[in-house]
Amino acid sequence: MSYQVLARKWRPRRFTELVGQEHVVRALSHALDGGRIHHAFLFTGTRGVGKTTIARIFAKSLNCERGPTSDPCGTCGACTEIDAGRFVDLLEIDAASNTGIDNVRELIDNAQYAPARGAYKVYLIDEVHMLSKAAFNALLKTLEEPPPHVKFLLATTDPQRLPVTVLSRCIKFNLKRLTPEQIVGQMRHILGAEGIAFEDEAIDVLSRAADGSLRDGLSLLDQAIAHGGGALRAGEVHAMLGTVERARVRVLLDALVAHDAGALIAEIERIAEFAPDFAQVLDELAGLLHRVQLAQLVAGTGDESTQALAARIDAREVQLYYQMAITGRRDLALAPTARVGFEMALLRMLAFAPAGPGGGAKVAPSTSSGAAAAAAAFASHGAPAPTSPPPRAAKPDAAHESSRVVPFAPPQAPPAAAPVHAAPAQRVAAPAASSMPLEVGDWPDLVRRADLGGPVGQLAMHAVLVGVDGDTLRLGIKASHEHFVSPPITAQLEKRLGETFGRPVRIRIEKADTAAQTPADHHARQQATRQQAAHDGLRDDPLVQSLIDTFDARIVRDSVRPLEK
Repeated sequence: MSYQVLARKWRPRRFTELVGQEHVVRALSHALDGGRIHHAFLFTGTRGVGKTTIARIFAKSLNCERGPTSDPCGTCGACTEIDAGRFVDLLEIDAASNTGIDNVRELIDNAQYAPARGAYKVYLIDEVHMLSKAAFNALLKTLEEPPPHVKFLLATTDPQRLPVTVLSRCIKFNLKRLTPEQIVGQMRHILGAEGIAFEDEAIDVLSRAADGSLRDGLSLLDQAIAHGGGALRAGEVHAMLGTVERARVRVLLDALVAHDAGALIAEIERIAEFAPDFAQVLDELAGLLHRVQLAQLVAGTGDESTQALAARIDAREVQLYYQMAITGRRDLALAPTARVGFEMALLRMLAFAPAGPGGGAKVAPSTSSGAAAAAAAFASHGAPAPTSPPPRAAKPDAAHESSRVVPFAPPQAPPAAAPVHAAPAQRVAAPAASSMPLEVGDWPDLVRRADLGGPVGQLAMHAVLVGVDGDTLRLGIKASHEHFVSPPITAQLEKRLGETFGRPVRIRIEKADTAAQTPADHHARQQATRQQAAHDGLRDDPLVQSLIDTFDARIVRDSVRPLEK
């Protein structure tokens, strides 16, 4: 027996078997069951989303011996013949190869005759936009007023090319592209029924390569099964499609997070051995960064490895890398080679990564003028050049203030042979030798010195310091602000505060009283005070008073802004 490809073997034969077109199925089912069946239907959408399949099921629903019905039996003569493609009253016409007026005239002449087997004679015209102008004109009258036993089902991938006179005579259904999740679900169902072993990553890769078309996805699935000798393995699917395994992309991001240029270049070399589509690799990296950001900002999302990455990288750094990944993908065509463009995109991420406790990326030092030139070049491409803040211990004000609030042991003083350019930062750190306890009221000042931003900063700004137990800071959160709390964000806050103190700290989240004053509350009060002062100052200005008295003017409160210091 000859092999039947999966796309044909698993073509839906009932409306209930269709994937992803529920809005069309619902409308057609109601029309069939309610007896309100229009004479002309137009199905539009990209290739492989079910246009012809829906039309055939609809023809079967019309001619089933139990019909018209939205649930054809599938066993009567009409149903089995339509499934086999030999029902005499279902005439399928490929408009791409039958474009002329003579073909349409033959169709019109045959339409007047009663159906031979079923209740309706159904004309399914595929790629109807390919008909000539004369053919459309000849079809219009019959399309508008066909005999009662005739139904027209038109399908097209390009509805913009249809005359408005045709569009106005049809009920139009727009079929949606299928999501990767829908394609994955159908592939899992088919592989399970076929008894074929598979790996999850292999199906995910195929679903994305299908680009919204289930038929294309099943064709790729057939090819991948043959390539894998009857099984579906991620490595072989990647080799077949010229893509890169997700594990390799995670290694790239690991090197970026560690600011390790050597590891990054070594992994790029390994990836290049597969001769991949470098645009796809950047897509994979951007997708991974998206999942990491979700794990950081949305509690309970992401697998274990993604959450581990989320805890190691600042949320702002994720946004920076994501922007550079999609910008680098766009610029690949302008690079000398795709490999060079890909490599420079990753090196750009490394070069502009914020400096961590270890001083940023492990690369050779450059002059300040060179860094400024690089920042200017980056900004000229439409993105703001990120600045790399110096290590927090190098801030004179932070270092001196730490003598008042930090109860932990200070960093060790540098050896005498330390490089000259590093000495100022190291010397400024020396006064942090105090062991005075951290007071509850010092929390706003500590948040300011830690230079927190993004979701970590939001958590800190909406928290109050309840107490200190050894190396553990007890932070209180009001019930209205509990959405700021998630394990990755808490881990990042521990890391940033540990950098400020010079030793590890832990955070314990507790419930805070609604009357507790957080740094955000304090900031809001300050802003309100400044806003009121600005309004009062403007109101009391003699010139403004003159305008009010003369023209009965008034001050629009929301338009007043305090002067920035």
